[in-house]
Amino acid sequence: MAEIEGENAEVDAFCRKLYTEPPKLAVIEQVNSRPLPLRGYESLEIVHSRPDGTTRAFVPPDVATCGECLREVRDPDDRHYLYPFTNCTHCGPRFTIIFDVPYDRPRTAMAGFTPCSSCQAEYNDPSHRRFHAQPVACPDCGPRISVLDKNGRPITVKKGWQNFFFHRMCQGKIFAVKGLGGYHLACLLDEEVVAELRRRKKRPCKPLAVMCASLETVERLCVLTSPEAELLQSPAAPIVLLPLKKGALVPRNISPGLMTLGVMLPYTPFHHLLLRGPFSAMVLTSANPTDLPILKDDAEAIQGLRGIADYFLVHDRPIVQRCDDSVVRVAAGDVQFYRRSRGYVPKPVDLAFEAAEVALGAGAEMKSTFCLISGRQAIMSQHLGEMGTVESARFYSESLGHFLRFFKLQPGIVGYDAHPDFHVSAWARELPQVVKIPVQHHHAHFASCLAENGYGGRAVGAILDGTGYGSDGAVWGFEVISGDFLNFQRHYHQRYVHLSGGESGIRWPWRMALSYLYSSMAEKALPLARGLFPERAAWELKAVAREISGPLQWLPTSSCGRLFDAVSALLGVCRENTYEGQAAMELSELVPDDAGPLDPYPFCLGDNEIDFLPMFPALLRDLKKGRDKKLIARRFHDTVAGAVTEAVALVCRSERTDTVALSGGTWHNAYLLATVKRELGKRELNVLTHRHVPPNDGGLSLGQAAVAYWRWKENVPGHTYADYQS
Repeated sequence: MAEIEGENAEVDAFCRKLYTEPPKLAVIEQVNSRPLPLRGYESLEIVHSRPDGTTRAFVPPDVATCGECLREVRDPDDRHYLYPFTNCTHCGPRFTIIFDVPYDRPRTAMAGFTPCSSCQAEYNDPSHRRFHAQPVACPDCGPRISVLDKNGRPITVKKGWQNFFFHRMCQGKIFAVKGLGGYHLACLLDEEVVAELRRRKKRPCKPLAVMCASLETVERLCVLTSPEAELLQSPAAPIVLLPLKKGALVPRNISPGLMTLGVMLPYTPFHHLLLRGPFSAMVLTSANPTDLPILKDDAEAIQGLRGIADYFLVHDRPIVQRCDDSVVRVAAGDVQFYRRSRGYVPKPVDLAFEAAEVALGAGAEMKSTFCLISGRQAIMSQHLGEMGTVESARFYSESLGHFLRFFKLQPGIVGYDAHPDFHVSAWARELPQVVKIPVQHHHAHFASCLAENGYGGRAVGAILDGTGYGSDGAVWGFEVISGDFLNFQRHYHQRYVHLSGGESGIRWPWRMALSYLYSSMAEKALPLARGLFPERAAWELKAVAREISGPLQWLPTSSCGRLFDAVSALLGVCRENTYEGQAAMELSELVPDDAGPLDPYPFCLGDNEIDFLPMFPALLRDLKKGRDKKLIARRFHDTVAGAVTEAVALVCRSERTDTVALSGGTWHNAYLLATVKRELGKRELNVLTHRHVPPNDGGLSLGQAAVAYWRWKENVPGHTYADYQS
């Protein structure tokens, strides 16, 4: 709240300027004004925050280093020279250092650092850009860097931590670096060093992120467009996925099987200083062990990274909120999130409806987030990762507690995934004194896309992903539905095939290939498989074939992810998924960028089914003839695009709607997204896509919260999923 005193014209001019020229990072949601009696103010005064429970404080995201602070860090005559924690009101840590609101220094990780007289003077000066900058610090009064050995013992470095870091990095050593929202692992862009990092981290293929010193360095490695450059240089400073430039000096084992690279620019002075030496780029990847949250505390990092890091670069400012780097790309002309976290969270997503009760979306089991809907805003958590461990449950619980306290919210409604075995859903079902509503996985995807686009009417959804628990107990993943926030009807799905071996069928794409071959070619499948997968033992192929063709009860799936796995295996692109979506991602890399007319393989639209089985004999004929695998991959993508387009157009006609929502992790496939948007546009259909939350399971919590709220509001009875099955 601001009290402004002066002549009417001057007050009006001030208010206009507030709208048209707000401070750099200001977010103005609304302005309410009323006249007050004259007080006779003679100077500007900012009083300490007085929490009274009547307003909801805004918790700002972390912001990348501004140009003014960076200039000071590089200036030998400035008192902030080479200081890794330089910041001002325009930049610096926010969300990751906050314990509580209102956002004042005593409620942050800076509470233990008493400002020196110079910092205090800047903090108190209304004309200075550090005026009321809560994390303000300098070398005399702020946090400090120290170096530890692989066992966590302090090392005395005579020539400074920077020189030590540069020297040891050039020797091929691996560093654990305490950053803004957690620990990273850093190493050179060297094939042998990267191979050693992968060996130690037990991460054989999953892509590693790279931090570049400047935009010029990025341009030497990647193909860069103006929108991508703007993202890299934005205050959020996310990791941006970019096409690798031909001939770029990037070890292939940084992103095996892919022609893209996840790149970010330095977003703290600390990172700028790390790249101020003999190399202008380095691997900088999250240091968390597999399936565990990002590490933030020194003791847990030393314990968790023993045997991985050779040295630790640490500092004495606590990390309060764990927060991974955000990951984005530009796809089909829009920004698309893979992971919405540092730099964006907890900035709310605006909604087109006003919620009269607070609703919580509990999130998914993988790529988990939670979401709180209150009023006209959806407040989503940072990326929480995979559920199912004690550590992830603790991270989830701590983060939710912070958000409820920050925003002074208490949910009366909880929406959660209907999967009976999800850990996060079991937790949600045990919450006291709330309305608990299960939400089908793909309905939540659909609702998430509607909510972030501010659309509240009926629409058709094409929901394509890897795994979602279906109303009939099958594994869904290729669904064309219609509906709204209240419920949905399933019109088309991919024809069910056998999910061979359950989790093994997801790990080993050749199993899904054999399943599709048996479904389409029966007894011819096994001889074909022996020729296609010579690395598999004959007994193994025969055992899987017996399982698929036998009378035993089998698990049906309509998953789009498993379809991509099968084709990837048949083309010899990927025979093992060492990380989620690997086979599909590597297959998509084969598809040329050119946008020509569709050239699909045969498929059938039957009663409620999309049948891709006719595609496989034709695809295998192309393979046998020695056709270019890039052309085969392109035709496969065109087949999926054609099937989606035809099915969606039919449902739009029958449901009398022209609005289509595309959601699910498969829509990270840039070629498929652009092609389907183009083909649906030719039919004059309005296509909604994700631009503010991820299309993958990271955006699921928004849809769960929206569905749960509207079912509560409209008092929809039952909520048994047989009610929503076509």
